[in-house]
Amino acid sequence: MNFPKRSLGQNFLIDKNIIKKIINVVKIKNKNIIEIGPGDGALTDQILKFEPRTLFLIEKDFKLYNQLKLKFKNKKFVKIFCNDFLKFDFEKIIKKNTVIFGNLPYNVSSQILVKIIKFKKWPPNYNDIIFMFQKELGNKIVGKFLSTDYSRISILSNYRLEVLKKFNVSSNCFFPRPKVTSLVLHARPRKKNLYKIKNINSIEKITRVLFSNKRKMINKNISKLLNKSEISKIEGINLKCRPSEIKPEIYYKIAELFEGK
Repeated sequence: MNFPKRSLGQNFLIDKNIIKKIINVVKIKNKNIIEIGPGDGALTDQILKFEPRTLFLIEKDFKLYNQLKLKFKNKKFVKIFCNDFLKFDFEKIIKKNTVIFGNLPYNVSSQILVKIIKFKKWPPNYNDIIFMFQKELGNKIVGKFLSTDYSRISILSNYRLEVLKKFNVSSNCFFPRPKVTSLVLHARPRKKNLYKIKNINSIEKITRVLFSNKRKMINKNISKLLNKSEISKIEGINLKCRPSEIKPEIYYKIAELFEGK
C-alpha cells in the first residue's frame, strides 16, 4: 500500500462507487483525458475501462510517477508526466475534445483551478472539468450573488466557466481520512462573453482591491481603480454597497474600464 504524503496534501480516493460516479459525470469514450494528481491510479484504472483516445497523467510525486509508469507501460496511449502542475506548461498537451479530471490536493486546489481559468487561448480545447474540492471551497466557486459563499473565486470562475455542483463525498471515502467533506464540481468553458476583458488578471486585481475590506463600502477602494468619470459609466453601481453586494456583471464592467485607463 502507498502511504500518502502529508506534505503534498495527498488523500487517496478509495471508494469505488464514488470513483464510478465521478467518471459517469460525462461520456469519455474516444475522448482525450487529462488527470491531474492520479496518485496510485485508482481513478485512472476506471477511466481506462471507458476506452479514452488518449490519457495524460500529471503526477508530482516521483515515487508514484514511477509506479504509474510501470503499471501502464503497455498502454501506448497513456503518457505520464512527473511535474508540479502549477509549474507545468499545461496548454501544450491540450487537444480538442479533452476532459480534465482531478482529485485535487486541498492545499493547492484553488491555484490549480485559477491556472486553468487563465488559459491564454479562449475558448480552450477542453470541454469539461470534473474536479473534487474541499466542500467549503467548492461552495465558494459556485457561490451565487448575495449568498454567503459569494466571493472573489466565484466572480473569477463565473466569468469563464459554467459550474455545477454534482455531489458531496464523505471523508470516509479517502485514505487517510481528511477532517472535511469534499464536493465534486463539473465545469464547462463559456464560449462567448459579453464583456471585452483583454486580460483575465484584471478581474483578479480589481476584486483583490475591492474585497480587501469586505465589511466596508466600496466607495473608497474603487477610487484606487477608477476616477469619477469612469465610475459614472457603470450602470447600476451603488458605492454604498459592500463587495459581496455587487453583482458579477458590475465587477466585469469595472475590469473593462480599468483596462481602458
